[in-house]
Amino acid sequence: MQQFLDSMISVTNDFLWSKILVILLIACGLYFTVRSKFVQFGMFKEMFRVLKGSNERSKDSISSFQAFCISMAARVGTGNITGIAIAIAIGGPGAIFWMWVIAIIGSASGFIESTLAQVYKVKDKTGFRGGPAYYMEKGLNKRWMGAIFAVLITLSFGLVFNAVQSNTVTVAFENSFGTNRAILGLVMAAAFALVIFGGVKRIARMSEYIVVVMAGIYIGAALIIMLINITELPAVIALIVKSAFGFEQVAGGSLGAVILQGVKRGLFSNEAGMGSAPNAAATATTSHPVKQGLMQALGVLTDTLLICSSTAFIILLSDAYKQPGLDGIKLTQAALSEHIGSWASGSLAIMIFLFAFSTLIGNYYYGETNIEFLNSNKKVLLFYRYSVLAMIIFGSVAKVQLVWDLADLFMGFMVIVNLIAILLLSKVAFAALKDYKKQKREGKDPVFYKDSIPGLENVDGWDNSSDIKR
Repeated sequence: MQQFLDSMISVTNDFLWSKILVILLIACGLYFTVRSKFVQFGMFKEMFRVLKGSNERSKDSISSFQAFCISMAARVGTGNITGIAIAIAIGGPGAIFWMWVIAIIGSASGFIESTLAQVYKVKDKTGFRGGPAYYMEKGLNKRWMGAIFAVLITLSFGLVFNAVQSNTVTVAFENSFGTNRAILGLVMAAAFALVIFGGVKRIARMSEYIVVVMAGIYIGAALIIMLINITELPAVIALIVKSAFGFEQVAGGSLGAVILQGVKRGLFSNEAGMGSAPNAAATATTSHPVKQGLMQALGVLTDTLLICSSTAFIILLSDAYKQPGLDGIKLTQAALSEHIGSWASGSLAIMIFLFAFSTLIGNYYYGETNIEFLNSNKKVLLFYRYSVLAMIIFGSVAKVQLVWDLADLFMGFMVIVNLIAILLLSKVAFAALKDYKKQKREGKDPVFYKDSIPGLENVDGWDNSSDIKR
């Protein structure tokens, strides 16, 4: 039965990713890039300006910067460290090139989906909420489509992706300290239960702060390793580019495997076009939807070009990736130990735990906000919470390959539904961007109203400009 299940998941993943998703992601990313007049390049400086002035919030809501941090806390996790190692182990060094490509063009998709999430956000008791399920219902008048997405993201992020996080943590601790994976899984589940049942918000906030510090330390370590090996860096970059087009395969097989791994692992890490980050983007209080769209586009670029690349260079500047049998977190640990000593393996395991715990919180929130879209019954939410804890325990003892294959499967279905929706609604995001640029040319700090875009309907989170004037 287990073998049949593994085979079915593998065949479905192969069809989804090799026949549909690679083409869909790249085609949509290029379309959004061209139609937005290369927003990720032309407004790169504006992204930092918006980020700098994004910390204002009202009493009952979160700031644009805080929403950015929530999405980054969910992004910065095992995908940045384990996922990149898996991409290199299976697809070879060239997978990193395609990871960069999907991030650059995918940042335009990230801009579109987060701008739409802001346009169609709804007010609730604590501020705003929204995301793909909401813009599918309000923008496309297709609640059934929103319901499908809400189920998929709840299964993906709340359940399967949280199993991925616990799996990576327990493998890392077993590899470094010989820790029993089942016991560590139970400890993680118990600690997480304190957050979701006990309402220990301070733990949640602290974990986000810790992630910022840990990410800084990790990037700093990667920079030191690159400086120490500066003479070898050009050769590594050349290896990545050559391998990307099949000219030099050191690991992995065909060119298709190289591209596939780069796209899959890049998407798992930066989530561009997946429909996850918009759930956080919608919660922000901001004067214009485009501001949050720009910040989320910057998040995609930061995640992949900075953090994921750090892992790639740590691995490729070592000989660890040439050793058979090493993949996932074990490969990253081996590479880091080769550079700075055996103690690095244990340090990375602890860092992974902190990254993963913060990501568990972000993933859980994505599931909860979509359950609220489907059903506000407290019993449903309670069932979801117990299911999350069960998946953390399951992931802690499951085989690495099965957990990641399940993640790819649900992620694939999520992406298809979300990309269809943002393609159909993209004209709204383009119109919002046009309005933003017009106000910037007039020397204004852009402000958005529901009548800023003619014919815009079912918008609750923005007043009419005429109402404000009165």
